[in-house]
Amino acid sequence: MTDQKRAALGLPFPLIVLLALLSVPRVVLHDLSVVEEGTFVNGLFVFVPPLVWTAVVLVRRAPHPFATLLVVGVLSGVFLALVHQLLWDVSWGADRPALGGNLADLTPAVQAVLIRGAAVVSGLVTGTVVGALCGLVALAIRRVMGVRAV
Repeated sequence: MTDQKRAALGLPFPLIVLLALLSVPRVVLHDLSVVEEGTFVNGLFVFVPPLVWTAVVLVRRAPHPFATLLVVGVLSGVFLALVHQLLWDVSWGADRPALGGNLADLTPAVQAVLIRGAAVVSGLVTGTVVGALCGLVALAIRRVMGVRAV
């Protein structure tokens, strides 16, 4: 990463990757059916990483918290999509999703490509939206507290 990009994001790229990786344990544990949605433990895995992202950006006084956390979110989405693809067979087993309606006549291979592709897009969008929301929260906190970037 160039010094100019680092200055724009305000955090070293390895730290940005590390922040994004904080979201991976929930995906793995969920895909392996170790944690169930709606439980307290799952809630911790869902909400703690974005809270940490926001806190790090604020404590480190990143000059552009929205951009920084958007990048963290995009990377988180990439990891989310990747883990879902790697654990697809373990997660679904013999009960793999299938398309219905007019698309039910497609071959299983084509259905798999479409469904897996939709899962990748969903993961990328989810990570990006979470990063953007955290960035907006960080901006709001910074403005309310009157904190300036360094």
